[in-house]
Amino acid sequence: MARQTRRAVLAALGSGIAATAGCGAFGRERVDVLVAGSLQKAASETLQAQTDVELAVEARGSVQAARLVADGKRDPAIVALADPALFDRVMDAAWHAVVASNEMVLAYNPETDGGTRVAAAEPWYGPLRTGSVSLGRTDPSLDPLGYRTLFTLDLAADYYDEPDLADAVLSPDQTYPETQLLAQFETGAVDAAFVYRSMAVERDYPFREFPPEIHLGDPAQAEQYQTASYELPNGTILTGSPIEYGAVRRAAAESARTAFEAVLSGDWLAPHGFTVRQTYPRLVGDVPSTVTR
Repeated sequence: MARQTRRAVLAALGSGIAATAGCGAFGRERVDVLVAGSLQKAASETLQAQTDVELAVEARGSVQAARLVADGKRDPAIVALADPALFDRVMDAAWHAVVASNEMVLAYNPETDGGTRVAAAEPWYGPLRTGSVSLGRTDPSLDPLGYRTLFTLDLAADYYDEPDLADAVLSPDQTYPETQLLAQFETGAVDAAFVYRSMAVERDYPFREFPPEIHLGDPAQAEQYQTASYELPNGTILTGSPIEYGAVRRAAAESARTAFEAVLSGDWLAPHGFTVRQTYPRLVGDVPSTVTR
């Protein structure tokens, strides 16, 4: 593992493989960027405003995004995912940069009866257990938010001594694509949803916070988080860990380097509710020599 200061990372530009680039509007260079669903607004708005190149942003669940690249169905210049482990496990990338953190919360719609029950409930999971609240979450086979929701419930079961909590709360009809999850509030399809703090902050929805032992956002609780696990359909066992976001640059073009420099700064993430620690960006793996130098 290689680590560099923020200044050193931003001053250095690494090499990469060929990836999609072109000319965008008004003659600006275009850079194709594939991001996690929870990064869509931050990338399309704030990151775009902080770089002179035109970003063509596509958002998917992180697992799905990594698979699209691994299968050759997408060839983005930059990939930013909600779980850095996917760069190795799915994409087989030689390196990546960790750029931000987040935590799990339970967002609710204050305009619905179910949402008001979540707001007033003690403990927070009471209305979820009784089925008096329609709940939304994402598919754990498609994105990290989905399996982190399961980790959160697993950890909550131990924390509150409610061993059947997940079974009581979850049902197959609750899953939505990450990019559409909170939009279900507007249609009235759900009263509450397990989301990242950043997602609730962006849409200005109120939310219930969880203790550090549960919310997956405290590095000091890493050992506790590891007690939660989930088995993917392919048999891979995932274990809980502090939430982090990672990014990698796959193109050598100057436009891609310029855009990636903005990605590494982290300045595009903090206004959207992400946590950008002083230790970020953290470089991991066989980082190109022009970055590690």
